[in-house]
Amino acid sequence: MKIFALNSVKYTSAANQVKSKTTTVPQELKQKPQASALELFGNYNKSIINFKGYYGDQQPAKKLFWILKGNNDVYEDNETKRDLYRGGNTGWKKWVATRPEDLLKRSPMDAIQSICTLNKQPNCYPGIPSYIPTPNYGDKWGRRANYIEINPRTVALTEGDKKSEGLLNVMKLLPAIPPSSKSNANCIILSQLYPAMYRENDGRTGHSSLYTVDLHSGISKNLTSDKLSRGNQRMGDDEQVKAFNDMAHLRGLKTGIRMPLSAGQMTVKGEPFDWNKHEKAFIDACCWAVDLGFDAIYFDSAKHVGNWDMGNYCGSGNLPNFGQMQYITQQIRANTGRNDIALIGEKCDKHGRFKEMGLTAGNDWGRADSFDSVMYEYDNQRWNDEYAAGPVVSDDNDRGNMSFEQRLNRIKNSLNAYREPGWKLPVYMQMHDLFPLSPYSNTHDLMENGENRTSFGDVASHYNNIFNTSEASRKYTSDVYNEFLNTMYQ
Repeated sequence: MKIFALNSVKYTSAANQVKSKTTTVPQELKQKPQASALELFGNYNKSIINFKGYYGDQQPAKKLFWILKGNNDVYEDNETKRDLYRGGNTGWKKWVATRPEDLLKRSPMDAIQSICTLNKQPNCYPGIPSYIPTPNYGDKWGRRANYIEINPRTVALTEGDKKSEGLLNVMKLLPAIPPSSKSNANCIILSQLYPAMYRENDGRTGHSSLYTVDLHSGISKNLTSDKLSRGNQRMGDDEQVKAFNDMAHLRGLKTGIRMPLSAGQMTVKGEPFDWNKHEKAFIDACCWAVDLGFDAIYFDSAKHVGNWDMGNYCGSGNLPNFGQMQYITQQIRANTGRNDIALIGEKCDKHGRFKEMGLTAGNDWGRADSFDSVMYEYDNQRWNDEYAAGPVVSDDNDRGNMSFEQRLNRIKNSLNAYREPGWKLPVYMQMHDLFPLSPYSNTHDLMENGENRTSFGDVASHYNNIFNTSEASRKYTSDVYNEFLNTMYQ
């Protein structure tokens, strides 16, 4: 089945006249392209950088699909219908049980049609809506959300020493990630949006730590594609980001990014970062991410803001002081006009200072190995609807040697330890807690380095070698799906 997008026109190009074929092109794609946000940023001196917002196409998902396919006909995806997760009655909240390595081998066009197939209502055709809002879970959704961090460079298209299309490949995984439940949102956190400080390796394999960032120098080439064009239409980098967020939102997921706070791990257009000089540049970079469609920001080293507990500080360089962090969080919300933004602090516990800093959630009161321990924290924090610190299934320092049984137990405890779903603690996990990576993959090493794991020089074997392809891994993922299903309609 197919559906034609509304408000579209038909035209016949010179090439198509030879083939006597008519192509449908959305009207909005025929308009004169506007300057991208990145181009507008380039017009400002680095010392007076200003947040100007998103200036790309207002329907970037439709534009992306048209560039990929050549028309705007969205078909139902038979592979999606065949591979639906059938562990129980999932109702209208559907997802597929396809192996992640097989999803990565599909085309971006297939991924979009898969998402549209999962999202379509009964007796309707699949399609990309003209307006795609973020799922509405109220302004305080981040206080009780399930956060799943994905490193787009790990799953990116890897050809020789080139890394690209991380956003498109994360999009391919979205059909296999359970959508948000009735009461609580699932939020995908991308480990990277902006280039790392070592820009010479951006879009390449090798060392280019995602714990660093060069602000106001565009979107990382690990994430974007330089092949997305058709005729005189091209997807700008900011449009690719916005299209990804729109498809994730259509999928029923929230989205966010990781951002460092350590001055020694940041630059601004190559200039060493200084909190006394570049506070506004940092705020503007956060605001641009929000305007590109992200709903959350996960701040590295947030626990140590204001020189708190510096004996355990592993970052490099100064952090903002307590008052600065309060100002930063206030300005992000004020400048974007979004009071529903979730601001998460790494290693932040239930101490009142983190709520006062303007954070929504923290992820360090302890591990989730004990159901009673998680329930104890639930009971002690349920009074606070502004901020809560929740359990960690695993984080970016996971060495990959945890057993499937321990991971599954942590997920069970994290997702089920509550008396009322509206007061559930926030939960933090990694992609490999859903889709196990190959044995002993160290997530910290993956944050530091981009590998090419191909066996025969082909793209497909790189995907095979990222993930654990054993039957035990497949069963584990099915068990994890059951835990998400158990809470889906609560």
